[in-house]
Amino acid sequence: MEPAPLDTLDAAGLLARQDALVVRRRAVEVEDLLVAAQWAVLHGEDPAQRRVFGERWVQVGGPGTPRVREFCVAELATVRRVHPVACHKVLGDVLDLQHRLPLTWALVESLAAEVWVARRVAAMTRALPAETVALVDRAVSAAIEGLSPSRVFELVQAKIIEADPLAHEARLEEQRRRRFVTLGRCDEFGLRHLIARISAGDAVWLEAMLERVADLLAPGHPDATREELRSEAMGWLARPAELITLLLQAGGGDHAEDLTSSRTTAVPAEVLQTLRTLDPARLRPRAVIYLHLHQAAITGTTGSATGVAKGVARAEGLGPVLVGQVGELLRGAHVTVTPVLDLTEQISVAAYEHPETVKDRVWLTAGGDYFPHTAAPGHRDRVDFDHPVPFVPPARGGPPGQTGTHNSGPLTRTHHRIKTHAGWHSRQTGPGEYVWRTPHGHYRLIDHRGTHTIPPTLGEILLQTTNVAPVAASSIGPS
Repeated sequence: MEPAPLDTLDAAGLLARQDALVVRRRAVEVEDLLVAAQWAVLHGEDPAQRRVFGERWVQVGGPGTPRVREFCVAELATVRRVHPVACHKVLGDVLDLQHRLPLTWALVESLAAEVWVARRVAAMTRALPAETVALVDRAVSAAIEGLSPSRVFELVQAKIIEADPLAHEARLEEQRRRRFVTLGRCDEFGLRHLIARISAGDAVWLEAMLERVADLLAPGHPDATREELRSEAMGWLARPAELITLLLQAGGGDHAEDLTSSRTTAVPAEVLQTLRTLDPARLRPRAVIYLHLHQAAITGTTGSATGVAKGVARAEGLGPVLVGQVGELLRGAHVTVTPVLDLTEQISVAAYEHPETVKDRVWLTAGGDYFPHTAAPGHRDRVDFDHPVPFVPPARGGPPGQTGTHNSGPLTRTHHRIKTHAGWHSRQTGPGEYVWRTPHGHYRLIDHRGTHTIPPTLGEILLQTTNVAPVAASSIGPS
């Protein structure tokens, strides 16, 4: 039976058609890979097959995958209407999935995962030895259905580090030797591009200092854009004596001199006197790093030869890093470690506003924005903390303790507005676990493994029967 024309469908019908199309698209993409895989079988390393003179056996996949005849790639590429290099990648990806990542491949074949995500995982792990790629396969197969692509790739990066931390340290050193800073040509307006490749830790400090100096310059340049102020700030970094004076004036509470005064390469006597008594700690911008790591990452063993820590941590905004790299991020900083929170402790308050102690626990438990299929967790200080069960003011009969770890979830401002104004409904079903219903009745369950499609009957039961009774408000007082 022919499907109904799109212009005859209502919103629910269009969503149903889109849902069916996702399944059909995945099925076609899987069949496309299967054709490529069978092409590799037909042109595999078989002694009974004759090869064209000068043809070689080539390994298009990673270690452990079968070799294929060199020239077969070009013919398949022609029929696929792509360059042989692109076809080479397709063959390599599908052979890696079948022979090196079988658990992930099984999910792709069952249409539970996106083909392009699995192919990217195959490409990312191609250089791993056959005996260690299984670690990545197990982790990805447990996450690829629910996590967003960006978080799957972040997981792969972490597992690659974990599989061979010494090799990762060697790759880090190789990339460190490729750092540079260069200047472009001066244009007709007297401007130049500054291009740099520096360590992530240095980049964080540079960004923080640029923002701080731009803030100090803003009052003297009321018409300047933020980007102009940051450009001016970069120039101040090249003049340390002037910069130190500017920072000290701001930090010491004295009235700052006119920031637009003429520049000079000389160092005034009063500046020299300041430098002699300077405490450099006063000039350091404040930086906060949110680091997520398991106890095993701290207590794990190190490489016997180099002392490289095997533990892997996740730094918000940077992704997976070796525990040993954290020191580079904090180089030269005065470090204050915030005590680890007991996330099993449930707390609530009577007020509408979320106190910091609730925000911290909710953020760490939820792991980021709890909207369905969120691409990235976001940043703790850049989200709203939403009440899944809407807050009812006490004056209108609302119970005490509505705000707490039992009824809170982080949302970006856009996602918060969608929930508030667009007919979406959510409930918190447990620590870090939420259920959603879209305006047209599609249900999703969110947990630490990602987003999961659930049947409408189950979704409605969770929405209607979730226990939202608050914990004792006296846990942290009436703030």
